[in-house]
Amino acid sequence: MNLRMRVSKAASFKLAGKSPAKAKPSGKAPSARMPQQDNLSRADYVYQWLREQMRSGGFAPGDRLREVELAARLGVSRTPIREAIRRLASDGLVEGAPSRGVMFIELDKQQVRDIYALRAVLEGAAARLAAQHASEGEIALMKELVGNAESVRNSPEAHGRNNRMLHQAICEAAHNRYLMQALTQLSDTLGLLPGTTFQVQGRPGEARNEHLAIIAAIERRDADEAERLARQHINLAGQVRFRMMFENG
Repeated sequence: MNLRMRVSKAASFKLAGKSPAKAKPSGKAPSARMPQQDNLSRADYVYQWLREQMRSGGFAPGDRLREVELAARLGVSRTPIREAIRRLASDGLVEGAPSRGVMFIELDKQQVRDIYALRAVLEGAAARLAAQHASEGEIALMKELVGNAESVRNSPEAHGRNNRMLHQAICEAAHNRYLMQALTQLSDTLGLLPGTTFQVQGRPGEARNEHLAIIAAIERRDADEAERLARQHINLAGQVRFRMMFENG
């Protein structure tokens, strides 16, 4: 399902007075079965399912990956589970602990700094390329997503999902597959960070203004300004995240 289709589906829930189903927290992800029509191998399916659960908050840092439980939930043997976990370990998303088995990594202060430093570079590049290559339809989608933020302003989790779709829209408008791959990989690591910066008072309004400025620069085809504003936006978000995780309480 492409981004525009997902936005339309979310809008249909909103018009019907419903909310899309939320992922259950802390490893209590909903049960799933491998679709028979899918051409993915079982290991690929498990791997992609686990990554999607990370993005949606279905797992938290430190959560264990239990082979038997996952195999029962997904309706597969333990072999594809092991292969998927091995790939997650290669991605740096899980690690083994002698007394606890395999679990999702817990990020320290330096790792969080490093993630946001890299994210600022990549998101800046995406905004620059979007200013050069975005179609009118892609810019219209960005504006639509910023407008949607107003309807979810009282739900930090829904605001966070809408924010991820907006950033994905900007990345897709860059029309660079390798940049998309890099940002997708980074997004999975970001999914292991607890909570959302939209929980912080005043941050939703600030982010909205920052997004509007970025989109305006993209629409003007001002690549330098789009990149500058995108980098600034991520740096500000990183500061908020760091205070949430390491300075408050």
